[in-house]
Amino acid sequence: MTAEVAPLSGSRCQAPRCMSRAGRADAKAGSSSGAMARGSARRARVPGSRVPGSRVGGRGAQGPRLGPETRVPARAEYRLPGAHPRAPGAWLPSGARTRPARLAGVGVAGEGAESPGPTGSCLVPEAGPSSAVAPARGAGPPDARRPLPAAWQHPFLNVFRHFRVEEWKRSAKQGDVAVVTDKTLKGAVYRIRGSVSAANYIQLPKNSTQSLGLTGRYLYVLFRPLPNKHFVIHLDVSTEDNQVIRVSFSNLFKEFKSTATRLQFPFVLEARTPQRDLVGLVPHGARWTFLQLDLQDILLVYLNRRYGHLKSVRLCASLLVRNLYTSDLCFEPAFSGAPWAKLPVTPMPREMAFPVPKGESWHDRYVHVRFPSDSLKVPSKPMEKSGSPPEAVLLGPGPHPLPCPVASSKPVRFSVSPVVQTPSPTAQSSQAPLAPRPFPEVSLSQERSEASNVDGPRFHSLEPWARVKASDVHTAAAGTHVLTHESTEVPVALEDAGSCKRFLPDPILRLKGVIGFGGHSTRQALWTPDGTAVVYPCHAVIVVLLVDTGEQRFFLGHTDKVCALALDGSGSLLASAQARTPSVIRLWDFQTGRCLCVFQSPVHVVCSLSFSDSGALLCGVGKDRHGRTMVVAWGTGQVGLGGEVVVLAKAHTDFDVQAFRVTFFDETRMASCGQGSVRLWRLRGGALRSCPVDLGEHHVLQFTDLAFKQARDGCPEPSAAMLFVCSRSGHILEIDCQCMVVRHARRLLPTQTLGGPHPQKQTFSTGPGIAISSLSLSPAMCAVGSADGYLRLWPLDFSSVLLEAEHEGPVSSVCVSPDGLRVLSATSSGHLGFLDTPSRVYHMLARSHTAPVLALATEQRRGQLATVSQDRTVRIWDLATLQQLYNFTSSEEAPCTVTFHPTRPIFFCGFSSGAVRSFSLEAAEVLVEHTCHQGAITGLTATPDGRLLFSSCSRGSLAQYNCADPQWHVLRVAADMVSPDAPASPSTLAVSRDGRLLAFVGPSRHTVTVMGSASLDELLRVDIGTLDLASGRLDSAMAVCFGPAALGHLLVSTSSNRVMVLDAASGRIIRELPGVHPEPCSSLMLSEDARFLLMAAGRAVKVWDYTTQANPGPQVYIGHSEPVQAVTFSPDQQQVLSAGDAIFLWDILATTESDQSFPGPSPACEAGLGTGQLEDAASRASELPRQQVPKPSQASPPRLGICARPPEGGDGTSDTKNSGAPRTTCPASHKAFTPARASRGPHSAKGTSLPPASSEWLRLKAVVGYSGNGRANMVWRPDTGFFAYTCGRLVVVEDLHSGAQQHWPGHPAEISTLALSHSAQVLASASGRSSTTDHCQIRVWDVSGGLCQHLISHHSTTVLALAFSPDDRLLVTLGDHDGCTLALWGTATYDLVSSTRLPEPVHGVAFNPWDAGELTCVGQGTVTFWLLQQRGADISLQVHREQIPETVGAGELTSLCYGAPPLLYCGTSSGQVCVWDTRAGRCFLSWEADDGGIGLLLCSSSRLVSGSSTGRLRLWAVGPVSELRCKGLGARSSSVFMERELVLDGAVVSASFDGSVDMGVVGTRAGTLWFISWAEGTSTRLISGHRSKVNEVVFGPGESHCATCGEDGSVRVWALASMELVIQFQVLNQSCLCLTWSPRCCGRPEQQRLAAGYGDGSLRIFSVSRTAMELKMHPHPVALTTVTFSTDGQTVLSGDKDGLVAVSHSRTGITFRVVSDHQGAAISTICVTRKECEDLGVEGTDLWLAASGDQRVSVWASDWLRNRCELVDWLSFPMPATTETQGHLPPSLAAFCPWDGALLMYVGPGVDKEVIIYDLSQKQVVEKIPLPFFAMSLSLSPGTRLLALGFAECMLRLVDCATGTAQDFAGHNNAVHLCRFTPSARLLFTAACNEILVWEVSGR
Repeated sequence: MTAEVAPLSGSRCQAPRCMSRAGRADAKAGSSSGAMARGSARRARVPGSRVPGSRVGGRGAQGPRLGPETRVPARAEYRLPGAHPRAPGAWLPSGARTRPARLAGVGVAGEGAESPGPTGSCLVPEAGPSSAVAPARGAGPPDARRPLPAAWQHPFLNVFRHFRVEEWKRSAKQGDVAVVTDKTLKGAVYRIRGSVSAANYIQLPKNSTQSLGLTGRYLYVLFRPLPNKHFVIHLDVSTEDNQVIRVSFSNLFKEFKSTATRLQFPFVLEARTPQRDLVGLVPHGARWTFLQLDLQDILLVYLNRRYGHLKSVRLCASLLVRNLYTSDLCFEPAFSGAPWAKLPVTPMPREMAFPVPKGESWHDRYVHVRFPSDSLKVPSKPMEKSGSPPEAVLLGPGPHPLPCPVASSKPVRFSVSPVVQTPSPTAQSSQAPLAPRPFPEVSLSQERSEASNVDGPRFHSLEPWARVKASDVHTAAAGTHVLTHESTEVPVALEDAGSCKRFLPDPILRLKGVIGFGGHSTRQALWTPDGTAVVYPCHAVIVVLLVDTGEQRFFLGHTDKVCALALDGSGSLLASAQARTPSVIRLWDFQTGRCLCVFQSPVHVVCSLSFSDSGALLCGVGKDRHGRTMVVAWGTGQVGLGGEVVVLAKAHTDFDVQAFRVTFFDETRMASCGQGSVRLWRLRGGALRSCPVDLGEHHVLQFTDLAFKQARDGCPEPSAAMLFVCSRSGHILEIDCQCMVVRHARRLLPTQTLGGPHPQKQTFSTGPGIAISSLSLSPAMCAVGSADGYLRLWPLDFSSVLLEAEHEGPVSSVCVSPDGLRVLSATSSGHLGFLDTPSRVYHMLARSHTAPVLALATEQRRGQLATVSQDRTVRIWDLATLQQLYNFTSSEEAPCTVTFHPTRPIFFCGFSSGAVRSFSLEAAEVLVEHTCHQGAITGLTATPDGRLLFSSCSRGSLAQYNCADPQWHVLRVAADMVSPDAPASPSTLAVSRDGRLLAFVGPSRHTVTVMGSASLDELLRVDIGTLDLASGRLDSAMAVCFGPAALGHLLVSTSSNRVMVLDAASGRIIRELPGVHPEPCSSLMLSEDARFLLMAAGRAVKVWDYTTQANPGPQVYIGHSEPVQAVTFSPDQQQVLSAGDAIFLWDILATTESDQSFPGPSPACEAGLGTGQLEDAASRASELPRQQVPKPSQASPPRLGICARPPEGGDGTSDTKNSGAPRTTCPASHKAFTPARASRGPHSAKGTSLPPASSEWLRLKAVVGYSGNGRANMVWRPDTGFFAYTCGRLVVVEDLHSGAQQHWPGHPAEISTLALSHSAQVLASASGRSSTTDHCQIRVWDVSGGLCQHLISHHSTTVLALAFSPDDRLLVTLGDHDGCTLALWGTATYDLVSSTRLPEPVHGVAFNPWDAGELTCVGQGTVTFWLLQQRGADISLQVHREQIPETVGAGELTSLCYGAPPLLYCGTSSGQVCVWDTRAGRCFLSWEADDGGIGLLLCSSSRLVSGSSTGRLRLWAVGPVSELRCKGLGARSSSVFMERELVLDGAVVSASFDGSVDMGVVGTRAGTLWFISWAEGTSTRLISGHRSKVNEVVFGPGESHCATCGEDGSVRVWALASMELVIQFQVLNQSCLCLTWSPRCCGRPEQQRLAAGYGDGSLRIFSVSRTAMELKMHPHPVALTTVTFSTDGQTVLSGDKDGLVAVSHSRTGITFRVVSDHQGAAISTICVTRKECEDLGVEGTDLWLAASGDQRVSVWASDWLRNRCELVDWLSFPMPATTETQGHLPPSLAAFCPWDGALLMYVGPGVDKEVIIYDLSQKQVVEKIPLPFFAMSLSLSPGTRLLALGFAECMLRLVDCATGTAQDFAGHNNAVHLCRFTPSARLLFTAACNEILVWEVSGR
């Protein structure tokens, strides 16, 4: 309800609002409106009148009134219990040192390499704890934490020699490590080889608890990879704040990966031969490599951290390594010794140098890799004298960072991934460098320079992520890989570095101003403590605005919209959170703008942040991944001193929280409000506890905000604290925090208008109230913001309104300044301003578009900016003040593009209706309107002299206007000129700088046309449609732009991510910038002096040095949270404007050059031109405004990884766009069993037929998959070999040697857990409750016979855990958190012996292995010891509970296991392991074992295995723990250390190990079972299925293999006989929705191919024999739903969710026909068969059908070789009733009958549940087969007349079409959405979610 407020008496301060209405002028006080809108032009503040956007009334105003006041009686005080503070962690000291030995020839000592310290001091304790590498903590002296001083390491340090790598006590050498003699180096080297890299390595130091303490900035690795092998290099690097980062380089990695504690850089090596199927393996002839790693820049660029020291190094197979060196000097490997001492470089010490025979070049024999790169200026004369290759002379200094090292025989410039290319045997020695080409190669129709050669080395450089100078490395990048070429050719001499200009300064842009406010919400706006500035978010940027001067400063670094802000009381700390899940929080030094730390919040989506007044406590509120409200308290007191943020407490609440505040008088107390609740919180003893306020009759209100009353002296006592809360119903409650009761209740009610009816009496709980969204308090007044657009100021007794200000939209936030004189207000319409209470003047600070900006234009004379937005507004801004001048709004049509008249105060705007209008800036009205277009306006531009105007529309028409005429008449309208398929971007139409030429994309998107602007005569048509091999599509133009007239250049950006520079007169390609960004460039602009090229690149702005031909790459600037839609230069060329989510104004820092000329491209520089590819600038942003990003965002083109088997440590899958949730931290594995997505229970319906076992037509043969959502649902006994696990409702018993499976069915719901008796004779399994039973089912199986002996039930909720007693006489069962029931069963008869309900949720239970009469439970904060006492047949339980000591601070216990008597190990949700003495009932030791919840613990006498929710599996040495019992809580964990660590692919949920814990089997939440060998340090995949839903199963022609695809983006090829995974194709960030295998007649077996369709509309063709992707095409704009080959395999038919069927060539990827008859309904299936029926009346070789979701089936006859396709028949079926399908329609499925070519079978939603058999020749339905349910899947047997149908009721039906009989089969846990017969009809595959069941069809 809109409140109406009576006129205010007295003076009123009020000004016209900036609102618009079409068709009339209605602006007040000097502003006028146009036909679109009322413009708020030139508003002057008049004392005593209205002010912009608000009206302010006085105290005597007859405004809204407050309802009657209610008093609530007080009640007794409620106090929260407390606890002791948490004890600090201890430290683990390093081991002793032994005397070193010496290895001849390896690591010969160098000058200055000796340590001045004592002989025993080479190893130092770790510089800080790290969860990523060495989580064990111990105790030690404080000084032991500091690394050794750096002086003894200068000038360099021989690591192998100094740390004596040959000694077993100082280093770890595992596997096949030997000393051999290398012929090239003529000395001894270490050879590390082996099939598993993780099991063969050299590690320094030996123990992870020690540290090398090497402080040198550069690490030099002298190594050579072994041919046809993989290698891995791990570095543990410690930062200045003691965070350990694992940095890894390997050719195993397929892409760059980055977390807060881990960096993985791919090092891909490729042979320069036509064969590309060995990408990643080391080619033959690999050379010795000089790897130079700048550890300081790696941490700074990729993690924004400061380098401290090198902690440890691990070199893994397979490679040869000579030595490691560290130094602060940057050595040049090609120069060694005295002859080069006078050069401006640092020559290589002789000890480190590689031998070079006389007369040969260093670069011809070795490879130099520098990562990231540094700039070296090398004079050209010495280079010419030495005969070194010209690449050693830098082609142009510039930024070239990269996320991986690259090896090259020439100096290489780095980028994202190292890729090494070796020469083919036919390489010529006289080849010269060529212009760069992308990887994979793309044919370019570009003219080459004379220095180019077709077969020469071709380089690409990836642009920098952060500004690092260019090094001597030339690389090529494609996607996330860098491609370099090793070559032995002698290249031609190029110009030296001085011939190519430096791209200076760096950075070239600086953010000056931002136009915008909000983004995620408009509730975040704060005053600084001094009241001089306002802090607010603008999408991903945080703005600090000085209210008096209008000056802005910025906090940059967030990669998504800022959703919460908090500022401490002193104004020193600022906290901000971003909206993207999982939420990332940044802490800033508010005074300097420096980001102090970045950390990930356990809250998935943060909605509120609040600082304590001192800044030592930060509280955040939001939702976790399960949607529950979560409150987190962080300790931030040490952040400003270099410390870290620590989590003090976390709490979940079921109450809604809309606002949360920390009190200003006690930072341990807080308050929150939300729907129906106001709660008071307290932080005490490491826990957050809350209690509700007694709201009485107000408990149903929806509270929106709260504030604490401040005393006038500023220091009130807590007993006097009062809390004010407001609600959407207009209530304001005053709450006594001491008594927790409502003292006063008031309500904001609207008043009646003058002359209205007499108001009726309203009670407090009835009547219309004014919704209050925010309130803020000062010691004297209360400011209230409400949904009626008013800001009202009240005295604290709310007797009358002091002042009110009216806004143009609902007020979303108010904030009173610290001095109480100003009130800040924000509206949901994007306005921000403040009310100055002494002067009663309202000041507007910021206005904003409420939707993304689509286009912009600048005006030179007045310095104005025009923008159009998706919020249907056109706004005019002042570039000097960034204030809004005009606002034009249209409710009926959307503005699309805008441009200014060059000389007059007029602007033109094009609309979605096709209208083009001119507006006067002086009169603020529409001058002329033209409607000659039929489609939305896509382009609008005027000639520089203002004589002509051009417009284009989405229908392809082009219009020319005469702007010299006041009515600017239409001169010409040409149809079909502009491409209607071109992107809707204003940049598709451009006029040259001299006004003579007009360029646009058209008439097709593959051509660019240049016309004379006056005559519209076509002068040039350029075809840019070269085939893009990466996507399989023709290249298309995205944007056009003219350069200065003196150059005559036309720039075109293309869909293949290139920018082509064309000669505007001839169309000749002058130069090309390939791979400028992972996404096509939507807008580009060249400066008037042609120095800088500006691009809109995703969410970043790129600036290229256009004049430098040897381009060092662009500079990249971040800040936008959404794609940048438009970029341009300001009229004076001194600034850059970018628009997207907001409008950014950047200063250009480069000085102008008056004598700037436009030289032509230098052949030498052009030959060496290399440009790279930015990977999403927002995914790795730091606080700097310009960053280079190492990995692609979700919007980047997906990259394909192909592997013969899943890589180590993961299955190659990733979360996809179409998956349910984004990829986040794995859920805690201790949580209760989470059943798979709801399946309907097995219904019994009329017509179902369950066959007897003896006559079953199907027999379950194999199960593919493992239920990773269970817990302890896998058992393995190494002594007997028994191995069992669960998959849905089945218990699968598998022989690990033969792979044979047994299946034990019977459970009605998904199995949650298993337990094997100690005798290994009995297995117990438990499932959740089904829809047909009231209790959960527990089955007891005889292991030897596989029969169910007992069926018991007691629990009404899911059984969480099972355990047998040590003597197997008892079985304990534990209910989940909802049931909280513990039951004991006697195993003699399996009768219930005892049952009890637990007072709190319990997460685990275990029997004491040494005492069968004792069992233990762990749960929330307690350990419960149960003592079983038996008296005759009765068993009683005695309970003893122990609280977790507060010093442990563990919170929730999640797992347990017994160790050596009397020890009990317990894991916690915070990652700690605590040890209990069960005899004394006390905890005496704890240590931090992980940074995720410990969900699993297993122990032998001296070894402990822990598995966590982070996927880490760790082995701990706990032998000395027993000796620490006597020390009590004073015991330290220094004797506990981690022996091994393995990282698996998901949270650990189950494990079974042998008695010595040497080997075992581990299950993860990702659905994978791993075999673990601690001795070898390996993890081998045993069982693995798809992570998510399986979408298709297809079979090879020979039936030796099958393939599956899933929503995890993978295509997997399995051996059909063993169901072992043999090949996996993985596409990142995409779902694979459909799949087909090429038919038998397609060609030879080695030419078998797979076609896969994906969620982005792409279609990929894979070669099965070569395990490579052959082709990628994009025939659809939306997700594909089905795909199939034609009968000859030369054509691919694909359908999408919009109902289009595309017909494409399988070899070229060209789509030559689109069938749109089904448009509007998703294509559910396409079936193709050879046309055998000749009486259909049509010609063709193939017969195919398409079925769509609207119950329609079309049948076609086609001959694709002749491009013929005719409709044979069209079938439509009636729609069912909604109740029959429960609101979810089953799919419409159809297939040709394999035994009768004239028959067609259809199932789908209809009036009846049936199979319809249709005869194509008779044109009628010939038979109907009734069904019990609607079918979800359909398959017809090719050999026998069998029909398989899957139902949503978890049932499979097999129908014999010859006899009409049917059999039903159970076994799936979900809807059977897929069933497929093999071509031989011997097997039937069925799938439900991610389970695959393989059935054997009996002979019939």
